Amino acid sequence: MTEPLRDVRDPAKVLTAETVFDGMVWDVVRETAEFGGSTITREFVAHTGAVAVLAIDGQERVLLINQYRQPIRSRDWEIPAGLLDVEGESPLLAAQRELAEEADLVAAEWSDPITFHTSPGGSDEVIHLFEARGLSATAAVHERTDEEAEIVLRWVPLDEAIEAVLDGRLHNAILMIALLASRARRG
Repeated sequence: MTEPLRDVRDPAKVLTAETVFDGMVWDVVRETAEFGGSTITREFVAHTGAVAVLAIDGQERVLLINQYRQPIRSRDWEIPAGLLDVEGESPLLAAQRELAEEADLVAAEWSDPITFHTSPGGSDEVIHLFEARGLSATAAVHERTDEEAEIVLRWVPLDEAIEAVLDGRLHNAILMIALLASRARRG
């Protein structure tokens, strides 16, 4: 009998580790490890982790956020998301916080998360992706600053958003994973 397909945790023995860049949000770490009978040295982004929320209303529309992103010098469409940067906060609580902060929404129903690595060759970032339903407005509107000050919210039919991904008009990887996973969950 074949075992289910799954990733296998297999940590190499770390010989040395140092922070070579100490950033505002994340750091760059250099590690030397024993792997496969030899020594390897790798640098990667040490990330706090993040959450993302695919909010779906009763009409099967998804909430998209248009937000400026400096590294790509673009305003891209994405879903509410944010860092796991509050000590002791669970991914679910962080997702609930981000949905409220970025979209002024609360949800009655939350899926189990899909957890994925964004770029395992260059970062240890893990994202916990939730689907939220049973949406209603928060009691208060959140104040937004910096890039979030110009967030544009748009409700889009799920099929239309998936079509935009498949047509190459949307490029945000978290959004792509969320939309395609939601479609797959429905068969």
